[in-house]
Amino acid sequence: MKKRPALVTAISCVLIASGVAGLAYHITEFATADKLDYALVLLVRALAIVAGAFILRGRNWARWVAMLWISFHVVISVFHPIRELAIHILVFALFAFVLFRSDAMDYFRGTSRQQKMTGEQPPPHE
Repeated sequence: MKKRPALVTAISCVLIASGVAGLAYHITEFATADKLDYALVLLVRALAIVAGAFILRGRNWARWVAMLWISFHVVISVFHPIRELAIHILVFALFAFVLFRSDAMDYFRGTSRQQKMTGEQPPPHE
């Protein structure tokens, strides 16, 4: 496996920390919250943790989950103050920049199960 870029590690840690902090914060609302809303909030927080953990393992799908996660935050920020929307747009841009740079693309490029079974090499990066 290729070496993980430091910025990819940083994004992973931010995702995991955000998910854990959000879970810790929202756990106190269990008794008073609408159960469906509460479940959705916990799901979003858990997605951050899962995406961060699997980005550390080089799973390509996890970076897409991370982009969906931050995209969701941009969308819901439309209904909040403009400053919050601007911050989420900047974080989205940062995630996209870090997770889709050429060094990150190389890190996430894995071999398919078929290539592993047949011994074929992945196509060269152009």
